Amino acid sequence: MQSRRRPSILCPNCRKLISINDSKCPYCGISRPGSWWKRAFSSRQLGDTEQLVRWIIYTNAGMYLLSLLLKPSAIHLTLSPFAMLSPSGQSLLLLGGTGTIPVFQLHRWWTLIAASYLHGSLLHILFNMIAFAQLAPLALEEYGAYRTFAIYTVSGVFGYIVSCFAGVAFTIGASASVCGLIGALLYFGKSRGGAYGQQIYRQIGAWTLGIFLFGFLATGINNWAHGGGIIAGIGLGALLGYRDKIRENLAHRVLGLACMMITAAVLVWALASGVFLRFFA
Repeated sequence: MQSRRRPSILCPNCRKLISINDSKCPYCGISRPGSWWKRAFSSRQLGDTEQLVRWIIYTNAGMYLLSLLLKPSAIHLTLSPFAMLSPSGQSLLLLGGTGTIPVFQLHRWWTLIAASYLHGSLLHILFNMIAFAQLAPLALEEYGAYRTFAIYTVSGVFGYIVSCFAGVAFTIGASASVCGLIGALLYFGKSRGGAYGQQIYRQIGAWTLGIFLFGFLATGINNWAHGGGIIAGIGLGALLGYRDKIRENLAHRVLGLACMMITAAVLVWALASGVFLRFFA
C-alpha cells in the first residue's frame, strides 16, 4: 500500500524544506513552522536580500522628486554641489520636514518618520543613499529584514526627537536612520568579537568617525540627529539581538511589519496633505 505524501513547505525561519505537519523544524527548532501566521510573517515577505534596500532607495528617490515637482519654480539651479537641485523649504515643510517648528508649534508628530525620506539637494540624497546601500546588506545579513527595518525606522525617529529637544528648528534626511544601522553594526561587531567582529567594529568605527568629522567641519549638518540615531541603533541592536544570538522570531516580524505599515501610512498622508495644501488650501 502506497503511503500518502505529506505536503512540504519551506521553513519560514531557516528556509529549509520540511513537512507542513512538523511540530518543530528539524533544522532550526522553530515550533509549528507550518502555522499560517508564521508563514505570513516569514522574513522573505519583507525581502531578506537586496529587495528591501531597493525599495527604501526608491521611496527616498520618489519623495525627493515629488518635493522638486511640488513647487518647481522654486528649485535652486545653482552650480554649487551642496545646493544643486534643492527643493523649496515650503515643499519640504508640506511633505514632512521635522524639527521644533513642525513638531512643537504645528503638532505634526508624524514628521518624525516622514523627514527620514526627504532630502535638501541632489548631493544630500546621493550621499545618504550610497551610505545606506553600503551598510544595509551587512545589517540585513546579521539582523534579518524585519529587525533591520525596525532599527532603521525607530533610530530615525529617536534621532529626530533628540534634535528637537536640542532646539533644531527644521531638519530632514535619512542620515539619522542610516546612523541607526551604524550603531547596530557597532554593537554587533563589539558583541560578537573574534576576528570577524573586530573587523566589522573597526570598519564601522571608521564610518562613525568620518560622519562626525564631516558634521563638525561642514555647515548645516544635524549632529544631534546623527548621535541620537547611533545611540538608538546600539540600544536596539542589544535589545533585539542579532542572528548569532537569537533567530528572527515572531515578535521581530510584528515589530518590523508595524514599522513598515506606519511608515507607508505616514508617507501616503504626507503625499496627500502636501498636494492638498499646496494646490487647494
